[in-house]
Amino acid sequence: MAANYIFSKTLPSAFSRLFCRYRFPVQNQWFCTTRLTGSSSDDSTVSYLVNSCGLSPEAAIVASHKVKLQSLVKPDSVLALLREYEFSETQISTLVRRRPHILVADAKKTLVPKLEFFCSIGISRLDLARTLVYNPVILMRSLKNSIIPCYTFLKSMLLSDVQVVNILKHMSWIFGENLSKNVIPNIEHVRELGIPHSCIARLLTYYAHIVLRKPEWFSQLVGEVKEMGFDPQKLIFVEAMHALAGKETTWNRCQEAYRKWGWSDEDILDAFRSYPQCMIKSQKKIMETMDFLVNKMGWQSQTIAKYSHVLDYSLEKRIIPRCLVVRVLLLKGLMKEDELSMNSLIATPEKYFLTVFVSRYLNQVPQLLNVYQGKVDFQDV
Repeated sequence: MAANYIFSKTLPSAFSRLFCRYRFPVQNQWFCTTRLTGSSSDDSTVSYLVNSCGLSPEAAIVASHKVKLQSLVKPDSVLALLREYEFSETQISTLVRRRPHILVADAKKTLVPKLEFFCSIGISRLDLARTLVYNPVILMRSLKNSIIPCYTFLKSMLLSDVQVVNILKHMSWIFGENLSKNVIPNIEHVRELGIPHSCIARLLTYYAHIVLRKPEWFSQLVGEVKEMGFDPQKLIFVEAMHALAGKETTWNRCQEAYRKWGWSDEDILDAFRSYPQCMIKSQKKIMETMDFLVNKMGWQSQTIAKYSHVLDYSLEKRIIPRCLVVRVLLLKGLMKEDELSMNSLIATPEKYFLTVFVSRYLNQVPQLLNVYQGKVDFQDV
């Protein structure tokens, strides 16, 4: 009775109740003891958003323009359900701020079936909470007409729930899409082109944003990749699609960076054909790596274009430590430059590198491993 009375009355302004001095708990929610007056529900909604959902007063006022709480039954049920599914208080606050209407959803009939379904395919409650807070639109979609059909389609493409869950966690917006509009036509297009199922699965798992684009754009992208000489039967075709999809942004920035190092248009295309990801690197990454390999190690800029995959490795964790080992070996005359291959130095597995470039020379250079691990400056060896 007290709760209904409090909720049905309002103060002249939202802030006058938010900052009242005395409060008491009603059904696990905190309400002001001040008597409420007026007919508007704005103040009581704002108070609930602040005291029960953790919104700031400013955010609560904004949210109150989108949802009016006439009763506590649905909001209390929704909050209890979210806490049951291990949503943190911060996550609840963020979710409500982004989608205030969730508070008036029917928790039992609308939300529970969706949460139960997602958990049934293998996503943990913690991951589910993170996913839904990031993309709360999913909770507004129909389980029968949107979520389950999307899952069924993805399962048919990816074969395992593990991969579907991976998409849910990292590219959840696909669950809110009308698949028949873009996704299904685009998948059918690459199928007709002969792209293997495994490559389609990778396209969906890691680059779903491409598949969500309009069929006209998607078809043009596929055509450009094919014209560049990529084989649709190989995984590199999908990687090229991903890189070329950003042609208007990252491509142009990468092209500008490589040209500063003397690469011709043909050098850039050769590098792209060899390793498409070289065209999605940041300018900072490109410039720092090229500067080290060219100015510090003395390799020709065009040589790097032939082994563009080396740009994918960490400069600090991989390229520099390995190159310092080789520099020591060169200075001590234990290795000749013409024996050195950029690919074997940088791209080979850790075990192979240690065997060929470190362990073999430990008798002559006992500190070589310490140089590699950054414990000793190469100049002190």
